[in-house]
Amino acid sequence: MSSSCLSRLGVAVLLALIAPAAALAAEPALLRVCADPDNLPFSNDRLEGFENAIARLVADDLHAKLEYTWFSQRHHGFLRQTLQAGKCDLVVGVPQGYDPVLSTSAYYRSTYVFVYRKGLPLKLHSFDDPALRDMRIGLHAFGAEGGNAPPANAVARRGLSANVVGYPILASADAPAGSIFKAVAHGEVDVAIVWGPLVSGFVRGQTPELVVVPVEASQEAHPLQFAFDMSMGVRRNDESLKQQLEGVLTRRQADIRKILQSRDIPLVDVPAAVTPVADAVVTP
Repeated sequence: MSSSCLSRLGVAVLLALIAPAAALAAEPALLRVCADPDNLPFSNDRLEGFENAIARLVADDLHAKLEYTWFSQRHHGFLRQTLQAGKCDLVVGVPQGYDPVLSTSAYYRSTYVFVYRKGLPLKLHSFDDPALRDMRIGLHAFGAEGGNAPPANAVARRGLSANVVGYPILASADAPAGSIFKAVAHGEVDVAIVWGPLVSGFVRGQTPELVVVPVEASQEAHPLQFAFDMSMGVRRNDESLKQQLEGVLTRRQADIRKILQSRDIPLVDVPAAVTPVADAVVTP
């Protein structure tokens, strides 16, 4: 065989080896997100939640294909059955420092809020407001796994537990998402005290209009925390993905904030400082 034939054969072999590798390199990265298929305003399988929008932004920034693993948070073991089982790699919204995951830097901070009907002679800001003693107070009821949320503890400390009407925090056929806000609008309760992001999509457009007021920091001897930093969560050994996400959060901070503001999420920049949504009426 001539040297030219050997040369051509060598090139052919080299191309045969390179082609599959090149094809593999052309495959887009995959961003696998763990999410609830029916948990608005956070996420659903029609991709209508604000966490769906943020996941889309992250995937686009990373030039990755977005794929979901759906699992209802009404069932026990959401993280165990999804992230920790290796079926997906990212949970878009977790409290910063949440121990079961490796969390990113916080990408937003929100707070619990009072929600009540416009026109009532109220200016609620604190759990120490005397008006609460004569009001029916709507709270989201948590299961044993979730424990009591800060508003439930604050109400109990002030001897107001008998005023409380409980509503489920997760949607079901019997209790659709947003039922607590309809209860306020219809006068079933006088005020609801909820985690701020939950107002997204449910307060706007209610009749009568509803007022949303951030809860002031507690002044008690052992104060309760009402504002929390929210981050993204990955498996505890997935430092590589965490670092990629940190880059996205730095580059796209303004875009993420626009998504949150467009969905009426009450944002807190630093403790005791709130965005203009404070004491504002959310209107259509």
